[in-house]
Amino acid sequence: MTEKRIRVLIAKPGLDGHDRGAKVIARALRDAGMEVIYTGLRQTPEMIASAAVQEDVDVIGLSILSGAHNTLCPQLMKLLHEKGMDDVPSSSAHHSRPDIAALKKSGIAEIFLPGTSTQDIIEFNS
Repeated sequence: MTEKRIRVLIAKPGLDGHDRGAKVIARALRDAGMEVIYTGLRQTPEMIASAAVQEDVDVIGLSILSGAHNTLCPQLMKLLHEKGMDDVPSSSAHHSRPDIAALKKSGIAEIFLPGTSTQDIIEFNS
């Protein structure tokens, strides 16, 4: 019997066009044995929530450099709640320290700041 692989959705919400970090994380998670779905650039919270439901993911990872995280993350968490996905931990990367408490209050499980090792992210998602 094979063990179920963790399914991770990696998304780039908002107008941010820089996806190198998201691709590095996606590859690291894949290399660690997880199944990774990458949505691509410029995703809305609605698109991400729909993809999470359609793909039946275990974890959602967001990469946001645009500064819109204080708006986009709570919107996404509200949509996930409405779709009954309260048990799917979501994490996010590239934020400033003062925003962490509010993001976690909105339901984001973890925030990974620049410089976090990919191993730390893998361990969080395992």
